Amino acid sequence: MASLGQRLKKSLSAPSLRRGALAIALFFIGWELAARFKAPILGAIPAPSEVLARVWVEIFNPYYWRSWGVSLGRILAGFLIAQVLGVPLGLFLGYSQKAREIVFPLVEILRPVPPLAWVPVSVIFWPSAEASMIFVTFLGAFFTVVLNIVEGIEAIDVRYLRAAASLGSSPRDVFWRVLLPASLPSVLVGMTVGMGITWCVVVAAEMIATNTGLGYLTWRGYVAGEFPMIVVGMLSIGLAGYLSSSLIRRIGLYFTPWLKSR
Repeated sequence: MASLGQRLKKSLSAPSLRRGALAIALFFIGWELAARFKAPILGAIPAPSEVLARVWVEIFNPYYWRSWGVSLGRILAGFLIAQVLGVPLGLFLGYSQKAREIVFPLVEILRPVPPLAWVPVSVIFWPSAEASMIFVTFLGAFFTVVLNIVEGIEAIDVRYLRAAASLGSSPRDVFWRVLLPASLPSVLVGMTVGMGITWCVVVAAEMIATNTGLGYLTWRGYVAGEFPMIVVGMLSIGLAGYLSSSLIRRIGLYFTPWLKSR
């Protein structure tokens, strides 16, 4: 088994990592030049050097890290509730045609409603702003994972189901040995996409309904006219979303090792 140092060295030498680092470097170089030479649109945005100076200040600011913790807590709570309820529901709807005919129309009616449209209702309905933000975060991930699982199960080759039935498998065995393993990639996709949506939702909700979190931190920078702080908040949200989605993909590949060979 390779040591941690060997695995890290292999990861750092990967061509994909070098290409990604090059793309990020070119992006920031272009941004710096556009800001310094006052290019249209981009010239009004603070240069990366200004943002970096503000990042250095915020790193030593306890309030900045508390904002990270608060937003992460809301994301984790809403996302986990969405998976606990959404994954079983998606599997059930995908497995049972009758249940899908009864429940899925309601899901399809509610799904197009943007989670942010639920913010005023949730603020009134739930006893605290914290509970309302967790609720809208839950909505952001719930419908995504349910829909992905249902469509993933419907896309399973019917020949697998017929082969299992012809070999004497019971409906329970078909579910556990065919439907569930075959739907795991769809579960992973739903969770990854849902995590990205939850970050969009919780940040917007924090701008409206509370005075804590990365969303509020970004909004406060706008209200105070501290434009480098706005960019710091945006980059923090993007980094948080990237790390969260990467963690889900990493965990998902552990449960779906056959996807690594693709």
